[in-house]
Amino acid sequence: MRLMGLDVGSKTVGVAISDELGWTAQGVEIIPIDEANENLGLKRVKQLIEDYQVTGFVLGLPKNMNNTLGPRAKRSQYYGERLEHKFGLPVDFQDERLTTVQAERMLIEEANISRKKRKQVIDKLASVVILQNYLDAKGKLTQQ
Repeated sequence: MRLMGLDVGSKTVGVAISDELGWTAQGVEIIPIDEANENLGLKRVKQLIEDYQVTGFVLGLPKNMNNTLGPRAKRSQYYGERLEHKFGLPVDFQDERLTTVQAERMLIEEANISRKKRKQVIDKLASVVILQNYLDAKGKLTQQ
């Protein structure tokens, strides 16, 4: 069981992949997209599905702090629908409130990475945080 975690933005999609046991998430890459022209990077996603033998997706769902769904969350849901339709694989959503903040803090405090370099990797690291949070939550459920 290998999952692909995605942090869907308006210009890029951060990609992470789980290990085969579903314990850890590793960042893979950032796919450029163009929402306005419906270029969602699905060709590259397809290649990654084949390369890593992905069996499902976990997408970050950027809820508002009051737990409502705004325009970005609806775009993430739309992206998930497109994935499910095109690839026939299950899509789960993971609440991603504050994951970008968490990822940025990791880059600043733990890696001491400059602002310019952070912009280049933040989406990939956010996808890792989203997928790892999902895997951790799933692991806790199966242990009970």
